[in-house]
Amino acid sequence: MVENKVNLTKKDRLSVAWRSTFLQGSWNYERMQNGGWVYAMIPAIKRLYTTKEDQAAALKRHLEFFNTHPYVASPILGVTLALEEEKANGVEVEDAAISGVKVGMMGPLAGVGDPVFWFTARPIIGALGASLAIAGNIMGPILFFVLWNVMRIAFQWYTQEFGYKAGSKITEDVSGGLLQKVTRGASMMGMFVLGALIERWVSIKFTPVVSRTPVQKGGYIEWDKLPSGGKGIQQALEQWNMGKGLSLTSTKVTTLQQNLDQLIPGLVALLLTFLCMWLLKKNVSPILIIIGIFVIGILGHVIGLL
Repeated sequence: MVENKVNLTKKDRLSVAWRSTFLQGSWNYERMQNGGWVYAMIPAIKRLYTTKEDQAAALKRHLEFFNTHPYVASPILGVTLALEEEKANGVEVEDAAISGVKVGMMGPLAGVGDPVFWFTARPIIGALGASLAIAGNIMGPILFFVLWNVMRIAFQWYTQEFGYKAGSKITEDVSGGLLQKVTRGASMMGMFVLGALIERWVSIKFTPVVSRTPVQKGGYIEWDKLPSGGKGIQQALEQWNMGKGLSLTSTKVTTLQQNLDQLIPGLVALLLTFLCMWLLKKNVSPILIIIGIFVIGILGHVIGLL
């Protein structure tokens, strides 16, 4: 333990909170928000580490992949500040532990940010401002701007402080393994959320037709016998969806993707994810992986496979 303990001041933490506003200012496809994350951490790193070597090591440590909702990154920042502070004061906090906490927290919190901010708070405040603006009141857009930013700034500051205080308590019991347990639990939760979202985020469709089966008469919509205009469309919809459930065509076409979905839905997407993970483990550049996926996707579409 170092004799002269260094602590982050409130001014340092306020500076980090302000800089976190620009988290997505240097967003990139390889490591996403890592540039904005490092930019936010600079005031703390300068306070905690006095030598250029230690500062460079800390910056490099935080240049790893990071991506979450820009507002809920604040509690992660707070925990990270506490861990960096303890590390700077001689506590045995491994680099992998800091990275593990970041990665483990960013996944679950990302799933909270969108519904809370984009799908709930912003529409409500926007509707309030819009109602005033429609009535010709200049306070409509002003009210939206003020309310939204007050809520955002307050949330980011107080959740960062909450994470900072919680992180300090975590590091108090490093010798007892609490930090290791938190890191492992956060990583497990992050991997669980990532696994659950693979089927939603990764989409692969094989288009080759494996069979064409004629549908018996009466099992499909006879378009030539429907009345013209809107009435015919209404009857077709009733026969297809709400009524008899008839087929749209006289031939049932089965694709390779439909057969795969009957076997295990999302199997190919899962295999692609495992392949990307294996390539990353082999130190293949993420940029090369992204380019490879683009090339395979384009060629697959050209030859009629995808």
